[in-house]
Amino acid sequence: MHEVFWTVPNAITVVRFLLIPVFVWLVAQGQYMAAFWVLVVLSGTDWIDGYIARRFDQMSRVGQWLDPLADRLSLIIATSTLAIFDVVPPWVVLAIVIPDVLLSINTYVLFKGPPDLKVTLLGKIRTACLLTGLPLALLGTTPSMNQSALPSVSEVLLALGAGMHIIASADYFIKAQLKARTQRRVTARLGNEEDSTT
Repeated sequence: MHEVFWTVPNAITVVRFLLIPVFVWLVAQGQYMAAFWVLVVLSGTDWIDGYIARRFDQMSRVGQWLDPLADRLSLIIATSTLAIFDVVPPWVVLAIVIPDVLLSINTYVLFKGPPDLKVTLLGKIRTACLLTGLPLALLGTTPSMNQSALPSVSEVLLALGAGMHIIASADYFIKAQLKARTQRRVTARLGNEEDSTT
């Protein structure tokens, strides 16, 4: 686990942060096709930085919290922006933001930071549905595609992703609670062992 900041994965994550306001500006300007390609890059690099970190031994402590933060911010801001401009329905935002806020409060109270829990298969499928459905929803608003089946396909993907997000968040919440209880038990047992030896 490296202590340096400027690794290749972290540099990619920084680029993702910089692309978020670009995406918002393009959507606000009505440049949906350009915004679509920016969102494709954001979605595609969601797993590239993690893959490079693991494959080429460039995992860092900064990346442990920076990458998930970029994931959450890009998803929330992109979804909220598209909802504001009526590209996606408001329920998509609510299904993503409310669980994320509850999870953030829960993990901060329990761990004062990320609980370091593994991403489940359901979580990966959820992310794939959302990161595919959002660009397709944006593409479906363009004149050449708005009469095709694309808007319906994107809505199905977003519905599946939102539903799985709620389920995955509930699972994550429970696992965080269980991990915190286990840590408290271990701490209490070690404390009792130290008291018994003094």
